[in-house]
Amino acid sequence: MTLQRHTAVTGLQWGDEGKGKIVDLLTADHDVVVRYNGGANAGHTVVIGDQKFAIHLIPSGILSPEKTSVIGNGVVVDPEQLLKEIDELQERGIDITPGSLLVSDRAHVVMPYHKEHDAALERVLSSTAKGDEGDLSIGTTKRGIGPTYADKVHRSLAIRMGELLDPSHLESRLNVICAIRTRELTALGVVAPPLDPQSLAKMYAEFGARLAPYITDTVYALNDMRRDGQSILFEGANACLLDIDHGTFPYVTSSNSSSLGIPAGTGLAPPCADSVVGIMKAYTTRVGAGPFPTEEIGDIGERIRERGKEFGTTTGRPRRCGWLDIVAVRYSAMICGATSIACMLLDVLSGFDELKICTAYMLPDGSKTDRFLPDARRLLGAEPVYETLPGWNEEITSATERSDLPGNALAYLDRIESLLELPIDIVSVGPERTQTLEAAGCRG
Repeated sequence: MTLQRHTAVTGLQWGDEGKGKIVDLLTADHDVVVRYNGGANAGHTVVIGDQKFAIHLIPSGILSPEKTSVIGNGVVVDPEQLLKEIDELQERGIDITPGSLLVSDRAHVVMPYHKEHDAALERVLSSTAKGDEGDLSIGTTKRGIGPTYADKVHRSLAIRMGELLDPSHLESRLNVICAIRTRELTALGVVAPPLDPQSLAKMYAEFGARLAPYITDTVYALNDMRRDGQSILFEGANACLLDIDHGTFPYVTSSNSSSLGIPAGTGLAPPCADSVVGIMKAYTTRVGAGPFPTEEIGDIGERIRERGKEFGTTTGRPRRCGWLDIVAVRYSAMICGATSIACMLLDVLSGFDELKICTAYMLPDGSKTDRFLPDARRLLGAEPVYETLPGWNEEITSATERSDLPGNALAYLDRIESLLELPIDIVSVGPERTQTLEAAGCRG
């Protein structure tokens, strides 16, 4: 793979694939890094030397000096969380200036009542609404992401970042919105005083005043950058199997988290990216509720979890772990238009006597399919059909070239490439920048 002018990095599983590390790696080849979807429910972890950075809203490119990081209009922004990230990064020596970070004035604002609504709805769905597959709660991070996107669709109840810069306008909007939201929260069983629009308006106008140097029309800014010949790296949050339209509905996030979300989330007309790097783990994980055909409940799942440190960047929740589901990855690669693959956390699989790859599903009616089922109800009944490969005992974290890997590790990668019909141009064998094996010429 030779990276072209514009590149997209997108997750091909249920998130947490290691996108932050690859964005950090590829930022050197680009001028601009733009986040186009999701909110503070996402978490990208980047390890540089002995420093570990956990970033939730700001693009991972902020760790590279002289690059421009953009939070696009498709993102929902928690201003308090954003300011916390800015402050923490600056305290750790990362220079964040109005020129290095741009925040869309059209990005929608996550408010405290969105978080209350999120948590209350999860409680109601978990305790009272039972379906064939158990309770109907989604297992959200309770960060208010879904309710904020819902308000975006409701239109009249939504607040955008640009509105935080006009205090009187903001208060007049909140006078109406808080009255409606109080009634809704009461109906969901939230026992609390009515929402105070004046207090909220004051607080969020103060957030707006601090963020004012960064808030701008990023649609024009990005189009100007592209026209001026600057190269853009698109950083996806969440992952394709959590895409609101193409993921395992309803156990998905609230935005287009595949590469299909780039045009709408940035205001850049397609084609946006010349190459799409699909990020996958060498195994599979999932956080929250929803079907997971290759999940391993016992010792194997626990062993993967412990070796991979599979605990959520945002919530700390233990991730569900299991074997690689190539049916799911192949589907996501198709949806995202992946042109190459980055295979992450291969080192986690060291020490297993054998490895399994799910290549098809057996369905309840006895039929077999190699096509993914992006519907939670149907996927719940799918049983994995496995292909077994020999494992390897050697630790591989010190490998510096792909040829350093054990023969069985190479065979595992070769089989994945064959099943996906895509090249694996990047292999991660540890969390640090240096623990990355790149194919010759993969970056131009």
